[in-house]
Amino acid sequence: MADVPTVMRTCPPLGSTPVPPLNAITMATLDAARLLMESGGKAKSVDELVHLIAHGLGAESAELRIGYASLSLTISIGHSSITRMKKVGLIGVNQQLEQGLWHLAKRGSHERLEVEQVEEQLARLALATPRYGAWVTAVGVGLACAAFGRLLGVDLKGSVPVFLAATVGQIIRQLAVKFGLNVFICTGLVSSVASLLTSMGGRLAGSGTIGTAVIASVLLLVPGVPAVNALNDILEGYPTLGSARAITVMMTLVFIAAGLWIGPILLELWH
Repeated sequence: MADVPTVMRTCPPLGSTPVPPLNAITMATLDAARLLMESGGKAKSVDELVHLIAHGLGAESAELRIGYASLSLTISIGHSSITRMKKVGLIGVNQQLEQGLWHLAKRGSHERLEVEQVEEQLARLALATPRYGAWVTAVGVGLACAAFGRLLGVDLKGSVPVFLAATVGQIIRQLAVKFGLNVFICTGLVSSVASLLTSMGGRLAGSGTIGTAVIASVLLLVPGVPAVNALNDILEGYPTLGSARAITVMMTLVFIAAGLWIGPILLELWH
């Protein structure tokens, strides 16, 4: 939805203290909330962050409505109030950005910051928070899946295919996100490719634990943080958002399972 403000304002009498920039305060606070949502924050954390930043900027009241794909915030100072909305983008996990946002919020609650300072810090956090390169991430994911495979009982002959398949799967996922492919289609595609490559590699290597290796190769797709957040949101009084996240988790698991089913079928057709 477009960011169209709904303003309710009472003009102050002549000579009174001017009304603070409600629109700027609201948009800066919403930007912080959006970044925390996109970093994998749970609903209660987003609500607490909003109150810290809004009150640090001079707001007397901050009422936040949290949806799965949008945020709505009403800021009030005296007899003036304004409501704005903001779209939430693709949700991932970024602990370093989350910590930076909390540091900014706590700093603002102890020392009065100007709106321009908060906006500048938010822009810096969004752009300058360091990320690992695509290849480093892909190799790390491959090693993690191979390690989990060993914990699950995958033999050494099956661990190498798991590593290669998970690495390729992560590269495919990065490319799919870059080109805007539907997240569920992406999940099914990565699951199919990873299970196909693992099955093929396991047979060629003579592994005796191909079934377990196939499962290990798609562990990169398991939505662990969204699942925990969904449960936390429901228990902490945000049932609408928690239910939406839970449905997303279930749909992700369905497409993972579909990929695990399709991969071996493609291998049999290949032979």
